[in-house]
Amino acid sequence: MTLDREAQTVLTLTVTASDLQYTTVKDITLILLDANDNRPIFEQSTYDADVLENAPVGTSLLKVHATDDDTGVASLVKYNIDEVIPSDGFSLFSIMESTGEVKLNGRLNFTSLDTFYRLKINASDGGGEYMGETLNQSSIAFAFITVLDVPDLDPQFISLPYTARVQEGSRLDLSVFEVTAIDQDRGINDDMIYSIENSTADGLFNISQKDGVISVNSEIDREVIGDSVTLIVKATEANLNIHGAEASTTADVEITIIDINDNKPEFYMCADMEECVKQSNFVGETFENSLGSIVINMTVKDLDKSARIKLTLEGADKEVFSVDPPSAISESPVRLVVIKSQQLDFEEKEQMVVQVIATDEDTSFCSTATVTINIKDTNDNNPKFPEDSYKLRLPEHSPDDTIVAKISAEDPDTMDQGKITYSLLPESIRSYFDVEPNSGTIYVKNSTLIDWEVRSLYSATLQAKDTSSNPGTAVLEIILTDINDKTPVFNRDPYLDFVDEGENLELSIQATDADDPETENSQIVYGIVPSRYSDNFTIDPNTGVLRNNGELNCEALDPELMGRIELNVTATDKGTPALSSMVKVIIDVKDINDNTPVFKAASYKFSVKEGVRGAYVGSVHAEDLDQTAGFNRISFTIIDGSIGSFMIRTFAEERGYRGSITVDPDVELDYESAHKNFTLRVEAADLGQKKAVVTVEVEVLDVNDERPEFKPAEALTVNENTTIAGFVGNFTALDRDGNHSLVYVLESTTCRCKGTEEPCDWFLLEPTGEIIVNPENTVDYELCDQVIMKAQVEDKYTEKGENNSVTSGEMVINIEDINDNVPEFIPSNSVFVVVPETVSKDTSVAAVTATDRDSGINKEITFEVKEVRFLHNDNRTTPERKVFGVVTTQQRELYVGLIQTIEELSDKLKGKYLVTVSATDKGGLSASTVVEIFTVDESFKMELRFASPVSEVIAKRDEIETALTAATNAAVDIVAIRSVSAESRELSDTIMEVYFIYSNGTAVTYDAVEKMLSDPAHFLILSQFGLSFIGAITVEDPKQNPIIYGLLGMVAGLIIVLAVLTTSLLCTRRTYRTKLKAAKAMNSAATVASENQKSGPVVPGTNKYTMEGANPVLNLNIDTATDEENMNADRISLNSLDYNVDMTMSDKDTRPMMMIQEEDEDNGAPEYIEPLGAALAQRGKKKGPDNTHLAFDNPTLSTTDL
Repeated sequence: MTLDREAQTVLTLTVTASDLQYTTVKDITLILLDANDNRPIFEQSTYDADVLENAPVGTSLLKVHATDDDTGVASLVKYNIDEVIPSDGFSLFSIMESTGEVKLNGRLNFTSLDTFYRLKINASDGGGEYMGETLNQSSIAFAFITVLDVPDLDPQFISLPYTARVQEGSRLDLSVFEVTAIDQDRGINDDMIYSIENSTADGLFNISQKDGVISVNSEIDREVIGDSVTLIVKATEANLNIHGAEASTTADVEITIIDINDNKPEFYMCADMEECVKQSNFVGETFENSLGSIVINMTVKDLDKSARIKLTLEGADKEVFSVDPPSAISESPVRLVVIKSQQLDFEEKEQMVVQVIATDEDTSFCSTATVTINIKDTNDNNPKFPEDSYKLRLPEHSPDDTIVAKISAEDPDTMDQGKITYSLLPESIRSYFDVEPNSGTIYVKNSTLIDWEVRSLYSATLQAKDTSSNPGTAVLEIILTDINDKTPVFNRDPYLDFVDEGENLELSIQATDADDPETENSQIVYGIVPSRYSDNFTIDPNTGVLRNNGELNCEALDPELMGRIELNVTATDKGTPALSSMVKVIIDVKDINDNTPVFKAASYKFSVKEGVRGAYVGSVHAEDLDQTAGFNRISFTIIDGSIGSFMIRTFAEERGYRGSITVDPDVELDYESAHKNFTLRVEAADLGQKKAVVTVEVEVLDVNDERPEFKPAEALTVNENTTIAGFVGNFTALDRDGNHSLVYVLESTTCRCKGTEEPCDWFLLEPTGEIIVNPENTVDYELCDQVIMKAQVEDKYTEKGENNSVTSGEMVINIEDINDNVPEFIPSNSVFVVVPETVSKDTSVAAVTATDRDSGINKEITFEVKEVRFLHNDNRTTPERKVFGVVTTQQRELYVGLIQTIEELSDKLKGKYLVTVSATDKGGLSASTVVEIFTVDESFKMELRFASPVSEVIAKRDEIETALTAATNAAVDIVAIRSVSAESRELSDTIMEVYFIYSNGTAVTYDAVEKMLSDPAHFLILSQFGLSFIGAITVEDPKQNPIIYGLLGMVAGLIIVLAVLTTSLLCTRRTYRTKLKAAKAMNSAATVASENQKSGPVVPGTNKYTMEGANPVLNLNIDTATDEENMNADRISLNSLDYNVDMTMSDKDTRPMMMIQEEDEDNGAPEYIEPLGAALAQRGKKKGPDNTHLAFDNPTLSTTDL
């Protein structure tokens, strides 16, 4: 038979116990515990749902439901979608894990996505034990989702593009073309309504609203509407879309018009880019005697397509012209071409007329146009002067534009009247003279060039041209008359003479005049033009001899002149007006070496950057006033102070010499060395070894060539959770260069977190080296207690070498803890039990453990009992006095609160104490927890009787306690050890009062203890310590019914009467009961090992007897099983946990507990041979169903508590 809780929760078993003579029957009730042996079962095997494609995300589609017949966690069903077909729709659906509601998780689309989905839904239970292992049961159901189309798409034309053909003049209602549109919403497939939205020719075509057939609506004339018509057709769905609007689309239909020949040729006037206009009369013109075409702006057109046109000429003058082209297709420009130019004579005939005839070669259609040709005159005569030659006279150098003469020519051609132009030939003459082109006036063009002394006669040709450039000429002779226009001319230019300092000068200057020597125009007078040094000289006005007035001295002259004196001498004739000329006279005064070099400054001061080889330092300047290069040439030398570091080179300047001082190319100056300043002595000497010395100060300037270095940084301390807006510290670096700009760059930031370094970004580094808190992060000591920042420093002004530090700077930031964490209690699986009778003041009965994530003083915790309540077994909660206190202790990083009693506890209470304990740190932050302390009341106290004196029991207390623990698998709490009262007959026996408590807080009942201690394996050991009797203490209920006290008076008399009878009966039964137990002892003794036979059999659950005199009525036929009547047949489970979970026992308590309760025996009393046996059996029934000892069952103790 398989046990199935779902089929039957409770089983009733009938158990029969028989000793071959007597039989006892009991009914045992088995409560079956659940096992996870059932799968969740769906209400339906499949589920179907329809959903509109535009359903919003989150729409509930369907709800599945499955049930599991198991109980507890195993009955909880969770739902999950295992598979969606097609697979790309998996993300479109979701299911509520607990309710099984399937919802839309994404957007559907009937057109572009699938229209049908199959969902594989899994229902699994919460799991549980089955057949010795933990497993989860599950089942599968399928859901089918059908997507319904909605009208959300516009219609679509098919078979695009649309083109059609129709002949002009077609009949009305002729079908031309048919368009077709479909509804893209395939699931709806709405009807279409067709219309024409637009047309390049309005009203020409019509369309059928229902079937989209396009037909002719009005007369078609290709020549009016063109070769094609474009329609925009529209298809509209018959019903509105989901937005309440019309769904429509459009398409272009291109209809080609086929032409027919129904028009005659026509002539058009097409002038320039203007629109052509029909015309029958045209006008053209041409020059006489000319060939070529005549433009008449004529165009012939036949509006029919590809019409062939023939062109011919008629009229009196048709032989003079031809028409071009002789034929054309549909349209062509028309010209007249002159073929007989000799007949075009303006003097004979000024106008001719012809007719142009255009004929359609395919029909008899024709048209005629008249063309009038106007003949234009031509220029056929040359201009002519009145005389063939002319002689003209003019003074030389006459002013520009002076009129020499005015000569005109005549031309008989009418078109040349007033239009003759004049010019002078050859072209070279026009440099001197020119003619006004329209009037024939001859004038002077350049007065300077007409020079009698150069040329006195000019010949030229005067030419006249008409509008056709036909020429006529006349010869001109122009004679010049002389004037005084020549200036004197010096024989030399310039004059140069050399003279030594201190000597006299005598220089002859001569000039001539080209004018007539017989006149005053050629007589010359000499003079000196006033200048800086002109007063030092004189000149003879007639002979031109130049002499000095005083001594000549170079040093008295301007040094820039270098001994050179320049004078301007004039020669003037006596003509009117008088003319003069000027010549430069250079007098070079020879210098002698009579001057010493002189520096331009008394001293010099320069600076130069370090580390640059060959660097320029500065220049000194000196001048020698001697004017001769051989005497004033200077060379410079550094005679002292250089220390081999400098050199000087000499350069000539415009005035004096320059000594350029540079650093020796093999030397690098070092600012950081001892030589930062130099004092040089520079000597200037001329070639005559005349010398001068000057002092030059040179300062070495610092160059940024040193790499910056970090200064050692002390560790910073920053409080956690800081919100400092400014900087918390900074990197500092040194640069030995005087001019530098340091910029700091962060390399890395690491945090020490639980002893491990890892990257972090709690702090930021400014370019100035300042360290600031990163506002995006929170500094938390409990996460990391130290931050290490590494940075580089760069010098932006570095001119040479590397600009960064050799080694990185490091800054250690210690995070200082603040009190920002509340103490946290550490959960414990411990169960605290107290036996009120055994505890005294200051006894530790429980403990709590807490920690604080802060550090230092902030993590120190103090415990305090805030409240004490008591939860009774009937679930009543009552407040209690603070019978508990707490003592704070520390174990390494943890703080332990030892809960102690501060006064005696009541042993009458049944249930547990609820003690609220708070943990408070030094910063005042606190947390609290409730500690449950189970109480064991005195109803569970046992009395063990030992056949040994008190001193011996006390001496073996530990061994006895160990044996009791091994037998019961429970904690042993010894309350008292005392002697049996003097009234007892066993004066040496000892009573030990004991509680037996399981690790889950459950106390062991008397019946269970008696059974466990009576086990032969354990009783043999306990008997060695003298255990002879196990008894329970009867606890009187303090709550008595007041009626009892009222009845006491009524039954007082009966009590006295019954007392005598009872005493007599008890004495008699005690005697026989002793004998019966002795008999049973003999039966039990058979099971004892042979080595124990000497001391006689041991009777479990009774006093210990020896063989001698053990049973004075051993031979009597009595029921030795009557001892079982002293034991309670009912057994209640010691399990205080939830019925669905097996209780886990301690390591010692390995026996399983069963949720089984036997029913009370109701088989009647057994039959006895002797009346005394029956009486004793009836006397032994001390306990009944109403006085059953039960194990302590605490309903408030849950699995979580344990």
